[in-house]
Amino acid sequence: MSFRMAAPWQTSTWLNTPQPLQVEALRGKVIVLHAFQMLCPGCVAHALPQAKRAAQLFAGNPRLAVVGLHTVFEHHAVAGPEALRAFVHEYRLAFPIGIDLPGEDGDPLPRTMRAYGMQGTPTTILIDAEGRLRQQVFGACDDLWLGTEIGLLLAEAPGPSTRPTAPTTATV
Repeated sequence: MSFRMAAPWQTSTWLNTPQPLQVEALRGKVIVLHAFQMLCPGCVAHALPQAKRAAQLFAGNPRLAVVGLHTVFEHHAVAGPEALRAFVHEYRLAFPIGIDLPGEDGDPLPRTMRAYGMQGTPTTILIDAEGRLRQQVFGACDDLWLGTEIGLLLAEAPGPSTRPTAPTTATV
C-alpha cells in the first residue's frame, strides 16, 4: 500500500514548545495531530480532551508526539493568538500547539488545513514514523480506535518499544 508524505505545517506561532515543530524534524516518531478551533463545540467536548489523554498516556514514549494545530476558518476576530493562549492555559493543554497561517490571497482556509484537505474541525491526523499520512478523520473519533491505530503505527516504527502506563483510576 502506498501512502503520501505528510505536508509541512505552515504555522505562525507555537505554544508549549521552545521551538517550532515540523513534520520532517519529528521523523522517527509517530505523530498524532489534532486540528481544532477553540470555538468548535466538538473540539472542546471531545477532540481536545482526547488529545490531552493521549499526550498524558504516551508521555513516556519517545517514539510518539501529540501535537495540536489551531486552524481558524471562522470567527477570526475572536480566535487570535492571545485568546488561544488563555484558552490553552484554562484547559491545561500541555502538548505543543501550532497556529495555522491564514489562507493566501483571500482564501478562507488556513494554509495547513488547505494542504491536508481538511473538511473542518476537529480533524485527527496520524502520521507514521516515516512521515507518511496514514489516517485522517474529520469529526470525533473513538478513543479505542485511536489507541489501536497509534499502537499499530508504534509497532511499525523502528526503535525500542515503550508501552504506555495504565491509568491508575478507572472511569465507568
